[in-house]
Amino acid sequence: MMRDEYLVECNIDDDDDEDDYDEDYDVKKIQPSPPPPPQFSSTPSLAHVEIRDPCGVNKHLKVEFSDVLAEPESTHSYDRVWVYSGIAFESTRLWVYRCLTALCAVPLSCLCGCLFALLACMHIWCVMPCIQVCHTCLPCVRSLWMSVVNIFITPFCTSVARCCSGIYVMVSKE
Repeated sequence: MMRDEYLVECNIDDDDDEDDYDEDYDVKKIQPSPPPPPQFSSTPSLAHVEIRDPCGVNKHLKVEFSDVLAEPESTHSYDRVWVYSGIAFESTRLWVYRCLTALCAVPLSCLCGCLFALLACMHIWCVMPCIQVCHTCLPCVRSLWMSVVNIFITPFCTSVARCCSGIYVMVSKE
């Protein structure tokens, strides 16, 4: 990796042509700036939290306590029971998820990796060659099919149309 002391700053003007190169072009060395002092805090900053679902694949799984349990106005439990129930729900959901992912995440990700590798291999080595063979053979099949249609189906449909063209339907209210 190149260190900052080797970088140079160049002025770029859109008005200048390539033919008008100035020998006294101003080139300056960029002085490296000192690194910022480390900052320590007890809470993680949002800059360091990585987004694990950038495409929103699992946005339907954002389940909170109020989405599952709710008390109508006519019946209320004790306030502390309600608060502790919410805490128990959230912490149980979080810790059971963490335990299940600790047990299942690696084997299931290996299984998914094998599945997608198999699908990619099948697509590359089986599906696409078959599609290319079909694209190669289809002009011959198309000309054969057009011949069959023009020899058998077109005369039949034309005959049926001429037979039915003499039929008139009259609607009357009686």
